[in-house]
Amino acid sequence: MSQQPLPGASTVLTMGILSIVGTLFCCGPFGAIFSIIALVKAKTANQLYQQSPENYTDYSNVKTGKILAYIGLAFALISLVLVILYFGFIIAMITANGNDWGGGY
Repeated sequence: MSQQPLPGASTVLTMGILSIVGTLFCCGPFGAIFSIIALVKAKTANQLYQQSPENYTDYSNVKTGKILAYIGLAFALISLVLVILYFGFIIAMITANGNDWGGGY
């Protein structure tokens, strides 16, 4: 019996890459969406592979995509924390000055 590519393996890898690229170069915390998609697809592909591993190839793409998805998710969470701290600092600076909006009266 010939082996066939594991369904969803290339999708997991692609979404894992997009999660890192999306987080670092584009959308910050929104890269977590790609990570979650990759992890869900990886779980499905992993279950399919575990049922009959001799029938499928490209399982390494699933493992690599899963690792990239975790890295992308970590970057997205770090980015989210930094955005919250940034805006929290801005709000703290505005409220620390009281009602002085530069009028000087």
